[in-house]
Amino acid sequence: MRRCACLLVLALSLSVTSARAEDNDIVLSRLGTPTVEGDQVVGVVGNNQAFRSLASELGVVMAPRLLEPSDTIGFGGFQFTLDTAFTSISSGANYWDTLEAESNGFMPTVGFFARKGIWMPLPSFEIGVGAVKLLQSRMWSAQGYLKFALHEGYHNLPIPSLAVRGGASRLMGSEQLDLTVASLDVSMSKEFGLGGMINLAPYGGWNLLVVIPRSEVVDRTPGVDQITDPTDRANSFVFVDQDNIYRHRFFAGAKLKYYVFTLTLEANLAIAGSSIDDRSGTDSRCDAAGTTDDCDAEDAAESQQTYTVSLGLDF
Repeated sequence: MRRCACLLVLALSLSVTSARAEDNDIVLSRLGTPTVEGDQVVGVVGNNQAFRSLASELGVVMAPRLLEPSDTIGFGGFQFTLDTAFTSISSGANYWDTLEAESNGFMPTVGFFARKGIWMPLPSFEIGVGAVKLLQSRMWSAQGYLKFALHEGYHNLPIPSLAVRGGASRLMGSEQLDLTVASLDVSMSKEFGLGGMINLAPYGGWNLLVVIPRSEVVDRTPGVDQITDPTDRANSFVFVDQDNIYRHRFFAGAKLKYYVFTLTLEANLAIAGSSIDDRSGTDSRCDAAGTTDDCDAEDAAESQQTYTVSLGLDF
């Protein structure tokens, strides 16, 4: 009985710890400006441009991983990898004031992936699934992709391998933000043998990200019970649904393989955001100033770099 009680206390302690906000968790209520009449809050208007820019940069942080040359691992192959990445953010921008603690300018993530070559629906297909965790936060993303090699395997000829890949990432662990990222990339690589023992495969390419952000209900005063104080309901709000956000990434890396062990190094650059949520008409939720004559929200995200190291087993 005593052992059961101890286990129960430990489980409760872990659950309380996991529920506590960490340094890289996001508080969207900080992007809301209350509208006051007299001494009474009658509503909250969200800063939609800041919301769009935040979602854009966070989308790059949690975007589907690349980390692979154009060649597939073969329909009989398996691969397991563990990677760590650092992605820059515009930490001085007002929308990153939503973090629980001040950032040093980079978001660290770790990921685990399993990949398998498949024969159907055509040869040279590869599928992968995995998860990426944003460190010092409760947020993580479930990810998956499908790759098709248009041309591969001719390593003795001066012809590169070519592949296209589509992927998706779904954010978990945030009560205030619903974020989905779709990915499409085209890559080129060439494999070389080194000393008869090591394979080196430099690769590079272009990647399109489609970031789809949605706001959950945000409460500016979570410590106030709206049942006992019905007037506090005016402090709850949602951000205007945003049009899709488009970001372009260019990436380059190299994969080293010795026996079944792999090491992959990659760097990528996401071009600054420029897409606009073009909203005609009027909406009282359009901007933090409370005006309704201009509902457009432009993505002000700056360019971002990501540096990744991956270790794996390739069978």
